Amino acid sequence: MTGATPTPRTLAGSSWPDLVTAALLGTDRRTPPGTAPGRTAPAALLDAAAAATVRRRAGLRPGRAAPRPEPAPADGRPTLPAAAARRLTLLLADRPGTGGGGRRGTAPDLMELLPQWLAAANTRGFAAPAATLPALLDAARGRTDLRPAALEFAGPRALWLARLNPDWRFALRSTPGGGMAPPDAREPDRVAKLWEEGLFAERVALLAAVRDRDPAEGRELLARTWGTERAEDRLMFLDTLRDGLGPADEAFLEQALADRSRTVRATAAELLSALPGSALAARMAVRAATCVAVDHTGDGPAVVVEAPHGCDAAMERDGVIPKAPPGRGERSWWLGQLVESAPLACWPDRLGGRTPAQILALPVADGWRGELHAAWCRAAVRQRDAAWARALLGVASAPGSGGPGAVSLAERAKLLGTLPAAERAGWVAGFIEAHGLSEAFQLLGVCAVPWAPPLGRAVVDALNIARDAGSYPWSFSGVMGLAERCLDPAEAARLDSLLAVPEEPEDASPGAGGYWAEAFQRLGTTLRLRSVMTEELDQAPGRTPVADTVHSPDAPRPRPAP
Repeated sequence: MTGATPTPRTLAGSSWPDLVTAALLGTDRRTPPGTAPGRTAPAALLDAAAAATVRRRAGLRPGRAAPRPEPAPADGRPTLPAAAARRLTLLLADRPGTGGGGRRGTAPDLMELLPQWLAAANTRGFAAPAATLPALLDAARGRTDLRPAALEFAGPRALWLARLNPDWRFALRSTPGGGMAPPDAREPDRVAKLWEEGLFAERVALLAAVRDRDPAEGRELLARTWGTERAEDRLMFLDTLRDGLGPADEAFLEQALADRSRTVRATAAELLSALPGSALAARMAVRAATCVAVDHTGDGPAVVVEAPHGCDAAMERDGVIPKAPPGRGERSWWLGQLVESAPLACWPDRLGGRTPAQILALPVADGWRGELHAAWCRAAVRQRDAAWARALLGVASAPGSGGPGAVSLAERAKLLGTLPAAERAGWVAGFIEAHGLSEAFQLLGVCAVPWAPPLGRAVVDALNIARDAGSYPWSFSGVMGLAERCLDPAEAARLDSLLAVPEEPEDASPGAGGYWAEAFQRLGTTLRLRSVMTEELDQAPGRTPVADTVHSPDAPRPRPAP
């Protein structure tokens, strides 16, 4: 009958794409075959879609059964204590253990404590509970900074899971051999096969693993295919030689100075200049010595500089970049590259037997002081020369830049990275006592965790001074966040006297005292939570407590014994 209401049976013959199109466009604009426009069309379309769905499911042919996956490998490490396992679950859920939520108020930021917890668990050699592996992999997927520690803690079972879930494939790319253990020296065929046939990320990971185990074996592995690698790949592979760099690498790096790629040549030259006994360092010392000398003709000794007048082919081969950046003079550009690549040990003899501090105290003629001292800064960092770094940093309480050669906070932070951890912490503590916290954030980032007691006291005292000055605490939110993660938990008791809301001076920011009290309460709560976390990890029967010392990124890491 004309105008009859369509039924699901009437629409059942419509194709699924027709029904989807009608649903997307709306029945006012598109109606499937057998449907009349009008008020009943939407209901008829939904009925038809329901009927079509049943038909599609009933008509689906079963696929071939996939082979059952191999069982997950065993993890022979000790089981995580029950209290620590519960804590891990809370950290991965990013919620406080008791009430509240988020970052506001006095509740600790649990997700920011996860990296420290993972480092502590790995130090103790625990295995991750199987039930936490999915959440752990999800956390590592979202935060690349978590991946090394998370994958170490997760162990082989996480890699087994990663092969079954595309979202976790990053775990396979982060380990050589797609999650397999790196082949050892007794399996040269496995090493060769993975090196020649693996994906680029797998090859980089394999080279790093082999290099970490045996620097000579890693270098020889790279030399086998060096001539056939792409320039961008050669650059990445060459960068892996930084770990374990030694005199035995010099011959290979000298060959790389003739590479077709300028960036590869520059990287090879940089690595060679970090070896003060290398032939390149000696060549650079000769060139630099012709540019810098001591002049005794004036009222007193002074350093005089005669920058290079040109950049010849031999200099280019040794990594000197001929074209200066915009706004930089060519001669000063060439001078800086020569001085930073020359061994620092050559300067005392060249400049009258003086110590680094005495050399830096000399006046420099014709305005070359900044350029010369900045180049010595870069050389001290590259060669990890603590004596020159101390001289360039100067006294922490000195005004201005804090040292004769440290012209920026970034340079000071790099120089500090060459000093032993205790000395580094002491210098930064002195800097904070003299200059406050406004410029200390970068410097605190290179200090070992937990902070040494003098540094921790200096930070707390400086925060207290800032509170008394009447400013808002979020002006120091970066330092406060670092303190929550880096202060020794033993400092928590010192914060109790800072929890009360102070009387605000007339010129203080409105309500600042209350915000400071809340911030200090959160800091104290976080420190006590970190202490509890350590106790939970040490609850295993017969386990000796482990000191949780995490080296800063710039500190040299000891190489494991073979």
